[in-house]
Amino acid sequence: MAKATLTAVRGMNDILPPETVAWQNLESAFRAVLALYGCAEIRLPIVEQSALFARAIGDVTDIVQKEMYTFADRNGDSLTLRPEGTAGVVRALIEHGGLRGQTPRLYYLGPMFRHERPQRGRYRQFHQLGVEFFGIASASADAEIIALSARLLQAAGVPARLQLNSLGTPQSRAVYREILLQYLRPQAEHLCSDCQERLERNPLRVLDCKVESCQEIARDAPQLLAHLDPESAAHFALLQKLLRSMDIAYEINPRLVRGLDYYHRTVFEWVAEGLGAQGTVLAGGRYDALVAQLGGPDTPAIGFALGMERLLALRAASMGEELAALPHVFLGALDAESLAAVFQRAEELRARGLRVISAGPASIKSLLKQAQRSGAHYQVLLGADDLAADSVLLKEQEGLAQWQGPWTALDQGLMQLGVDFS
Repeated sequence: MAKATLTAVRGMNDILPPETVAWQNLESAFRAVLALYGCAEIRLPIVEQSALFARAIGDVTDIVQKEMYTFADRNGDSLTLRPEGTAGVVRALIEHGGLRGQTPRLYYLGPMFRHERPQRGRYRQFHQLGVEFFGIASASADAEIIALSARLLQAAGVPARLQLNSLGTPQSRAVYREILLQYLRPQAEHLCSDCQERLERNPLRVLDCKVESCQEIARDAPQLLAHLDPESAAHFALLQKLLRSMDIAYEINPRLVRGLDYYHRTVFEWVAEGLGAQGTVLAGGRYDALVAQLGGPDTPAIGFALGMERLLALRAASMGEELAALPHVFLGALDAESLAAVFQRAEELRARGLRVISAGPASIKSLLKQAQRSGAHYQVLLGADDLAADSVLLKEQEGLAQWQGPWTALDQGLMQLGVDFS
């Protein structure tokens, strides 16, 4: 019996060339922007102790109860593939003393894992860029990190709308929670099954449910902004003033909440068109209590994460321009006698900054097919006779331009056809 073909796990996708070019270009653009804001990269383990996420995210959240990939290792320890990055960053800073009298600005980039229904731009293995600012309690940090998020989306070429809300402090939110429950309980039978299940343990999640019946109920719900404590209200007012000073447009969304327990005060999202109901491409907020919750010193903090797959799905229409960053030159050897010369010249061109694919020895037909598949802009096929005569034909693959001249002067021919060696 033939063995079944092995495939990738559902919701965990391969990223193949030339699509990886688009990923690399976006990552490079992001790193350049992050440097402007003084952010340094942190690289975290993919696997953490399960207790980290239970303590940080909360035992009663959907992530911990339903979505985490958790397993026991050979020593019987409970480990989890990271579902998000913030908890790992905080754990690392506490473990290595990174918060002692410091205000670090960190970013991470890599895969996260959640067991949920795969959909466009949302997978079980997905990639996030996350940014975290520590040590500044003022709304100035909120405004600066939102400005950074706006610049990242601008670099990505993805237009989006900024939505803001404030969750207040845990104390003021607890008061609001009871007010909200008084409103929701009489209408529980009209909520979706997920919201019915989470009603008593996390009623704020009803406010951002995407099911239409729940949205109708949420529209008339008491607003959290009307029940903020005075300090949170002043914090939110200052944030809006600073955003206006930077000409960053925003809209207040009173139904914008968070499913994670550690958020309070400012929460924000950037929402783009083209991804259906799940249109959020970047989301973040303030979490001043998390560091102490995980055993560190009292440290204010704010951060955000953006989904790479979602951004790239929105950029798919312009991906053709990015895929132009393919090899400049294809050098093919027609016979064994010319092979060494081709490989030598390929290395010389690479040393001068050109992208080169070298191949052979093979027939003209085979090399022409390879040249076409390589995506190179220019091609040269060299045989023993060409080498002896010191004469080759350099051709533009997708055009009519060509140059014929000495093999030893190939770089001059490339410059004549428009290749910039600088």
